[in-house]
Amino acid sequence: MKLALYQGPGVINSPDAAFALMETKATEARANGARLLLFPKMYLSGHNVGAEDVRRHALTSAGLAPAQKIAQNLGMCLAFGYPERVGDQVANAAVLIDATGTILLNYRNSHLRSERDRAVFGVAGQEFPLATVGGAKLGLLICYDIEFPEPARRLALAGADLILVPTAQIAPYDQVAHHVIPARAYENQVYLAYANRCGTENGLNYIGQSSICGPDGAVLAMAGHGEELLFASTDPARHAATRRADALLADRRPELYAPLAASRP
Repeated sequence: MKLALYQGPGVINSPDAAFALMETKATEARANGARLLLFPKMYLSGHNVGAEDVRRHALTSAGLAPAQKIAQNLGMCLAFGYPERVGDQVANAAVLIDATGTILLNYRNSHLRSERDRAVFGVAGQEFPLATVGGAKLGLLICYDIEFPEPARRLALAGADLILVPTAQIAPYDQVAHHVIPARAYENQVYLAYANRCGTENGLNYIGQSSICGPDGAVLAMAGHGEELLFASTDPARHAATRRADALLADRRPELYAPLAASRP
């Protein structure tokens, strides 16, 4: 499956304009053969826009209809971050929509990084669902989630082939883009697509450097610091060969790891 991801500043405080840009980028990606297009964290609203604007732009699933129509019209999958309205609270969420316009996954950020995030988002995720697209199992994580080994490992042990990660990574955390993301792909033997924002937004400087990594940790494609559409393809045969060559998941010894879940620093 050919993947694409959009790295860019997006559109701030205008979901309608964000949907219009989504259609433009999806049309371009589809013309280049992509079957799935990933956008960054909080794509529909902007990331660092403040609690009031996040709440103002928060959507239920019904508000995602424009993206569902784009996916259906182009016959491609779309994944992106958005503020999800959950009762009177908001979650930092990401959604996967298939080529028929059906919502396959809705994932809520399980690890909130800062007091700012905890003040804005009253709902944190507790589940790590998977969906099947074209015979491959896909999962979602958001930003800070991928900096912990456990969420990606949970998805891998559940059978994930590809993990999609909308993010909003800022300076000076280039080491995440260059080291953590390939390592997560390698240690879990999954394809991993990491879509970052770029540019400056209300004082935050985003580093770009989005990437798509293979299950052997190879960086298949990596963006620079500016706006870009990135492309790479998954290969089931390569994936199977990687898992045969190094049985990392099969050679685990879970009986040794129980204290990890019970201990805190």
